[in-house]
Amino acid sequence: PGNCWAFKGHQGQVVIRLPARVYLTAITVQHITKDASPSGTIISAPKDIAVFVSLLGTSVDADREEETLLGMFTYNVEKDPMQTFPLKNMLLPRAFSHVKLLVKSNWGNPWYTCIYRVKVHGK
Repeated sequence: PGNCWAFKGHQGQVVIRLPARVYLTAITVQHITKDASPSGTIISAPKDIAVFVSLLGTSVDADREEETLLGMFTYNVEKDPMQTFPLKNMLLPRAFSHVKLLVKSNWGNPWYTCIYRVKVHGK
C-alpha cells in the first residue's frame, strides 16, 4: 500500500510511450483491495477513466497533437482489484506507440488519486 502512481486531486493524466507500435485491444487498471489498505478504504482509487491514442508524430504536422478516444469506463471498487476493459479500436485498425490514460474522478479522496498498475494489451 502506498507504492503507487499518485497525483494531486481527483483528476490526472499520463501518456505512456510503448516500446513498439501496438494494435490495442484492452487496458487493465489495478488498485489495492480494502483489506490491504491501512485505512480500510480505497477512496483514492480511480473511478471514471478515459483512454486515448495519441496521433503525435503520425501526421504531416508533427507539432500538432491529435487524440482519439478508444474508451471510457468506470473502475469499480467493489470488484476485483485488477480490472480489464476492452478498447474500441475498430475505427483505427492500426498500431500506436502512445496511449493516454485520463482519470476524470476518484472514489472520494479530495487530496490525491492512486493507480497501482496499468497494463496495455494488444498485438
